[in-house]
Amino acid sequence: MTSDTSAVPRPANAGELRVDKISMRFGGLKVFDDISLKLAPRDILGVIGPNGAGKTTLINVICGKLKPAAGQVFLGGHDISGIPTHTLSRMGLVRSFQQTNTFRTATVRENLSRAIRFSAGSAESWRRMDDLLVRFELLHRLDEQSDKLPYGLQKMLGLLLAYATTPKVLLLDEPAAGLEGRERVRVDDFVRHAQQDLGCAILIVEHDMDLIRRLCPRIMVLDAGRLLAEGPPEEVLSRREVIDAYVGAIEEEEEA
Repeated sequence: MTSDTSAVPRPANAGELRVDKISMRFGGLKVFDDISLKLAPRDILGVIGPNGAGKTTLINVICGKLKPAAGQVFLGGHDISGIPTHTLSRMGLVRSFQQTNTFRTATVRENLSRAIRFSAGSAESWRRMDDLLVRFELLHRLDEQSDKLPYGLQKMLGLLLAYATTPKVLLLDEPAAGLEGRERVRVDDFVRHAQQDLGCAILIVEHDMDLIRRLCPRIMVLDAGRLLAEGPPEEVLSRREVIDAYVGAIEEEEEA
């Protein structure tokens, strides 16, 4: 992390994300095609679909890790297609990862301090995290090495690293992956804090249908690189084409 990007300005309406007809291909393989979405501040959108549907690739395109083959991504009205991830983080668009993603040999305190310094934050950034540090059982572990924490707490620390940068748009890639049932409510706490306290627009890619139903007033279903359905969860998840393509398989896995 270098200081030369610390002055990257955030657009006045940085919390608005718009994806306009983006497509992504790897060689001759089409990952997804003609995908559009829009998120205003405090909006929460769930993205679901079978493995290989293009969900994580969608996040990678939005956050600048990959450049779309066609279409554009806008943050606060500015075209950010292909802008590097670290620059977009400075502008307020931040992603999390499926696996734990921390500075492994650093303490919890130093992990969070680095995230705050990266975003040119202040003591106010620490104050905003007080409640989440308590809820995630990390307040009394600030001086512990992060890779010595239980997996669930490492996962929560990874989410807090994103939160510490004071984002305006959050892209959460399977935030509940690997967590036990009792730990998954912490993701609910995190999302609600980000929405209410930071005013974040939040996109969630997740296989946990209970979590999706709890948190997302709107979802979109990707299947084989195309948009299969979009709308309120109960309406979308009851559609025959969605059940056939995805929901039925998930329920079979849960019963097995």
